[in-house]
Amino acid sequence: MKRKFVTNLILLLFLNLLIKPFWIFGIDRTVQNIVGAESYGLYFALLNFSVILNILLDLGITNYNNRNIAQHHHLLQKYLNNIVGLKFLLAIGYALVCLAAAFIVGYSQVQLHLLFFLIINQFLISFTLYLRSNISGLHLFRTDSLLSVLDRGLMIVFCSILLFTNWLNIEFSIHWFVYAQTLAYGLTALITFGIVLKHARNFKLRLDWRYVRLILKQSYPYALLILLMSFYNRIDSVMLERILPDPLGKQQAGIYAQAFRLLDAAAMFGALFAGLLLPIFSRMIKKREELGQLVQFAFLLIIVPAILVGVTANFYGLSIMHLLYHEHMEQSAPIFGILMAGFSGIATTYIFGTLLTANGSLKQLNLMAFCGMLINIGLNLLLIPKFYAAGSAYASLVTQLLTAVAQLAIATHLFKFKINYLLLLKLTGFLLFAILVAKLSLFLKSWQVGVVVLWSAGLIYAFMSRLISLKALVAILKNEQE
Repeated sequence: MKRKFVTNLILLLFLNLLIKPFWIFGIDRTVQNIVGAESYGLYFALLNFSVILNILLDLGITNYNNRNIAQHHHLLQKYLNNIVGLKFLLAIGYALVCLAAAFIVGYSQVQLHLLFFLIINQFLISFTLYLRSNISGLHLFRTDSLLSVLDRGLMIVFCSILLFTNWLNIEFSIHWFVYAQTLAYGLTALITFGIVLKHARNFKLRLDWRYVRLILKQSYPYALLILLMSFYNRIDSVMLERILPDPLGKQQAGIYAQAFRLLDAAAMFGALFAGLLLPIFSRMIKKREELGQLVQFAFLLIIVPAILVGVTANFYGLSIMHLLYHEHMEQSAPIFGILMAGFSGIATTYIFGTLLTANGSLKQLNLMAFCGMLINIGLNLLLIPKFYAAGSAYASLVTQLLTAVAQLAIATHLFKFKINYLLLLKLTGFLLFAILVAKLSLFLKSWQVGVVVLWSAGLIYAFMSRLISLKALVAILKNEQE
């Protein structure tokens, strides 16, 4: 299982490093620079508004399906026949709830038009993720890896045509950005559906309500978990845009989006770990295999770069913001540092939260997520009026770290993991070493060289201290150990 995890993780990282940085820095950043912070801030707030409610599109079905298909391959056709129709019914319900909530909140006609297409996009994303859960559940990780970058690849093509050519003779706006996403997500969903049909062989669209009720009864704890986590991960920009007066709210949401974009990019790569580990953990738990080694191995693979990312953002945040944007760099830089400091918490969640999900420990996870939501909303209400976007960043940092510690504690208790004090000491030493190198690197004339020095020294330290064992990695790739 270790070898399967590492080899497929390498493929996933390669494909995502090939596609997603160009999307984030070449397309998404360019769009914000062209349309401005206020217009992009409006889009960003509406996007997060649609994301918060998108659990209504899924109700936990994707995670439940992934876990069950991984353990019982023969259920693919039976599940697919019923769930596809259910997903379309859920889409109608989601759209109605979103639009009703938008009317209650008081969105304008322009905002509602944009939100309508974002609702369509959320359905297409959710449907594709459900279809991919079948593919990864069958352990077809290479196919899933290619599909994971297909939507972004198509969006790069479509947006490049809109941004860098005059072929369509249009004036680019945030609306065209959303339309391009809709087309890319739609094509990705169609291609993914075709691949799943090939493996399901005999597909018949139907709704067996007894079977649907059974699925929903078993999946609703997953739905509640995703809803609660969506609140404390995505509500920041919505609260900024709503609490602060217009146009300050949109502007602060745009400034927050500048900093959040790189956190979101880092989280995309962290999510690759979770996507690979959920079916692997599920099968290992079913077979009662020993989990400790893989959990520690995966955790160290993600926490080492997470710490380096946090340190880099806090020492070189202003330089990075100046490189990426044309306005509000001084305001977004400290927010960037605060948000990226919380990435270690997000990285921890991707390992231990995934382990608990695979184990079906939803009661504990939901209690943790509910507390996280209350903490986040409370801190946002308290801090936004005084500190604006920085207040939201502090709320996010506190929430991510507290929920990560809670999940680590729950997993340690349930799986009877022994606390590795030597490992904790090594990680503390690694953090202090990274901070020291970052401080010294500031004396270099070029900040780019400083970042390279920081990461090079950090990775060398990680290998020399055996936080990450190079020998073990080579052995796994040579299939000398499983």
